[in-house]
Amino acid sequence: MHKHDQHSPRRGHRRAFLKATAGTVAASAFGAPLIIPRSALAAPGKPGANDRITVGAIGVGGRASLLLQQLPEGGQIVALSDCNVPRAEAFKAKAKGDWPVYQEYRKILDRKDIDAVIVATGDFQRVVPCIHACQAGKDVYAEKPLTLYVREGRALVEAVRRHGRVLQVGSQQRSMAMNRVACELVRSGALGKVLEVRAINYTGPRDSPAQLPPEQPVPAGLDWNVWLNQAAMRPFNGDWMGWMQWRDFSGGEMTNWGAHGVDQIQWALGADGTGPTELKPLSAGPNGQVAMKYASGVPVNYVIEPGKGPMGGAIFVCEKGKLEINRNKFSSNPPEIAAELNKKVDVAEEERKWSDSLALWQARWHMQDWLDCIRSRQMPIADVEIGHRSITVCHLANITRAIGRPLRWDPAREQFDDEAANAMLDRPRRAGFELPTG
Repeated sequence: MHKHDQHSPRRGHRRAFLKATAGTVAASAFGAPLIIPRSALAAPGKPGANDRITVGAIGVGGRASLLLQQLPEGGQIVALSDCNVPRAEAFKAKAKGDWPVYQEYRKILDRKDIDAVIVATGDFQRVVPCIHACQAGKDVYAEKPLTLYVREGRALVEAVRRHGRVLQVGSQQRSMAMNRVACELVRSGALGKVLEVRAINYTGPRDSPAQLPPEQPVPAGLDWNVWLNQAAMRPFNGDWMGWMQWRDFSGGEMTNWGAHGVDQIQWALGADGTGPTELKPLSAGPNGQVAMKYASGVPVNYVIEPGKGPMGGAIFVCEKGKLEINRNKFSSNPPEIAAELNKKVDVAEEERKWSDSLALWQARWHMQDWLDCIRSRQMPIADVEIGHRSITVCHLANITRAIGRPLRWDPAREQFDDEAANAMLDRPRRAGFELPTG
């Protein structure tokens, strides 16, 4: 299990986590048992086959395939599900697995021999199966971006707490030592006051074309209705499968890479449970630049500078120097700041852990934290509330671009001071894909 420092979000939110789950635990004393995976009782040491946490996959696309390949020894794949069955079958064949493949993910959740699920669907498809998993007593590893809009994120947090589940968001930089020490340095005040944070090249999505592309035959094995999920019905066309560019399905790079980069900003500013309070568009359009300010007075500017980065983090301009945080690396001006940070990290060990060809997308150590927390029932390092708050900031940036005027945001109430902006915190959902209750 990871060694978390005294500023770790796991420690900082442990009391809140226990308070939130107390109602579930109390209920178990009166005949409604809190579901603990059978593998939570495994003996210490290397787990045997019968001690592993059994895992089902909901969504088996490119990212999910990488996660399943990286599942640590403490986890065991049991079944796959995907509304696009050929994708799951292709992974099964490549991995030489003998798992059953379901088109309906509810069959995964109905299985009593499955302890946990990896939900790596598209952004717009993710929250409903995550809530259903919580209701079924499964713990969850949910890929990022966690949500399509703010209100469904709060509904997911409430479901996780209500059912006493462990949900790890796939913001794997939280499990990288280079990122941890860099964010700690900023948060501790060792670099002095933060004068500005610069987040670079997080662009927004495009509106769907006014003239929809022509209808094409639905590929064999694809449930098009389920794939569309909450989005409005439309005829199938292969162009929609490049969904990340369209507002109906995604927040663009603002929520894709922004889910990682903004999460680092939140972590470094000690803002895991909150967010900015002031937002202002600096330039027009869906890719416009946006200025934000936190209650602490720290300004965060979302700027567009083609060809520059970092995509997995941000630049922190502080009184004593400038620190650039990226995925599993950092640099500074003056360079002595980074040199001192390197002394806090076993660089050789980090390089060994992240040296393979999948280093950029590596999540093994993040998934290990998830498995550890399933056993201990502690809060994971990228808990659902943290993931919700980080992606909310991304949604706020896109809303500010769309509204085109200064806004004030109340992080506690999760509301704007603007009626039109508040309307964008929610989205209509197609019948059959409403947010689950209970």
